[in-house]
Amino acid sequence: MLQRGGAVMIEMLENVRQVTIQSPIMQLTASGMWAYTGEYDSYRQLPEWGFDLPYRSHGRGEYARDDDENGFHEVHVNTAARFWSPLCAWLRPHRGISREKLPLYLGFFQCVHNVRIRGKGLLRPLLELLVA
Repeated sequence: MLQRGGAVMIEMLENVRQVTIQSPIMQLTASGMWAYTGEYDSYRQLPEWGFDLPYRSHGRGEYARDDDENGFHEVHVNTAARFWSPLCAWLRPHRGISREKLPLYLGFFQCVHNVRIRGKGLLRPLLELLVA
């Protein structure tokens, strides 16, 4: 889960069925929040779990929407796509990673996103996490 302008929280789940995703979603978010999602079937229960659910219909060519017509497209998930894109590009050359090691890669990318430092400056926050 990713809060726009905030931190990302990654948890590797066994699968993405509704029964599996409900607990982490409910623990990490507050009822009444907006949940920006795609049309994936597992998200269809979110309104019943107390979330407002604006989504884009990629199947109809919709990728962003300005619901209140103020010129700002509130309904999109570009923030999440921007987070996953470098992770996928970084993992692609490995042609698969073991299920046991994937949480380490995800944790690294979570840390890099959340400290918001790139290059050599990233070393200190990583070392502080390792020795903490």
